[in-house]
Amino acid sequence: MRATLVRYLLGPCCLALVGCSLTMSPRDSVPPAAIEIVHNPALLRTGSLGPPGADSEPARAALPPRTGLPELLGLTLERNPRLAQVGWAVESARGKAIQAGLYPNPTLSFVGDELADRTGPSGILSVAATQEIVRGNKLELSQAAAEKEVDQATLNVVAERYRVFTEVRQAFFELALLRSRAAILEELVKLAEQSTQNAEKLVKAKEAARLDVVQLEVDRERYKTELEATRRAIPPAYRRLAASVGLPDLTESVLEVDFEALPTDLDLDRVRAYVLSVHPEIRGAQVGVERAKLLLARAEAEPIPNVTVGAGYVYQGQNRSNDALVSVSLPIPVYNKNQGQILAARAEIAEALNRVASIQNDLAARLATAFTSYAANRKRAELYRTTILPRAEETYRLSLKAYQGGQFEYLRVLAAQRTVAEAKLERIRALGEMWQAGSEIAGLMLEDHWPLVPAPAVDGRDK
Repeated sequence: MRATLVRYLLGPCCLALVGCSLTMSPRDSVPPAAIEIVHNPALLRTGSLGPPGADSEPARAALPPRTGLPELLGLTLERNPRLAQVGWAVESARGKAIQAGLYPNPTLSFVGDELADRTGPSGILSVAATQEIVRGNKLELSQAAAEKEVDQATLNVVAERYRVFTEVRQAFFELALLRSRAAILEELVKLAEQSTQNAEKLVKAKEAARLDVVQLEVDRERYKTELEATRRAIPPAYRRLAASVGLPDLTESVLEVDFEALPTDLDLDRVRAYVLSVHPEIRGAQVGVERAKLLLARAEAEPIPNVTVGAGYVYQGQNRSNDALVSVSLPIPVYNKNQGQILAARAEIAEALNRVASIQNDLAARLATAFTSYAANRKRAELYRTTILPRAEETYRLSLKAYQGGQFEYLRVLAAQRTVAEAKLERIRALGEMWQAGSEIAGLMLEDHWPLVPAPAVDGRDK
């Protein structure tokens, strides 16, 4: 019955998830784990999709010598303690839902009255059993509201999964950016040192001014400073990546990443519609509205009095008689009709409705911010690759050829060579910001497999 209820409530969300993913992604990239968790929260108890249990191995592991993002995400699902925490929250909510629907226990009582009386030393002995009969569908309403909390906790597992994925991806690309930047800065330092040495030779030959050498020395020291700062930032970045995965004791390895590739281009309107139709935070807020309505119905049912019935046996020692006892009692709702709780429940419905709109606005704003950075830096990186870098390299080749022909001075060749290296550095910076923003978008879209590999081109011939 529980699984059927969840499927009925959350099925439309999953259908939207499948449909939008098929239209938004360049390939069929439906997040199956998210769909399975939403359809069947019991999977979290089996551990097939959920986080590690309390008896998991200690969080220690060594990465393979060469590691890619898919391997890191796989380790994240196995080891990240935040996923374990939200997984246990589902079990806690499920236990509360079971408890909310349990019927009150009967009460058994024994009373001895007028003991040691002169007319009858055994007095009056009574044994009675009472049972409260719950009316007004209170237990069913309480359990239904509690089951909505289970649904919310289950959706929070899905939301937390992709929040963690976003952190891992961003940490992964941050580390890749630092390593690529360090490699380019090493080239710049070597270039600056060589340029300085050549310029000093030109000064001695009175073919260049000392001012030119000073400027080259300033550039060399600046590149050295940036290289040292980048190298120092790599170990902390790796530790952040390891902590995001959930294994602080990971050993360093070579990251498998095509950092300079451009991911799939996206359309903001379609992505926005997709995110707002499937995101678990929105669905969780909608379930919160349903829960608030159930709590209002439960508050309105509270004034319906429960009936307590009882039956028992009475032995009177004075006349040695055996008698039966029957009782019926119920409160009369004259003064307390649960007015305060009903008023509060109505306010909670309005608050829950407002929360849905608030989360939608928040997600739309987060998406817009990430998309702005993603689109701008993707375009910038593409322009550097297709236009700026080729022209800078052409300028360097022409300058070198002109210098060899005696037309240009050597300092112009050095300037052109430095422009090429700095253009590479700027392209790497644009790529890093693009990957950071893209990771945020992928998390909002509930993508398990991102970056997506573009589908291979297919010609028009029949195969």
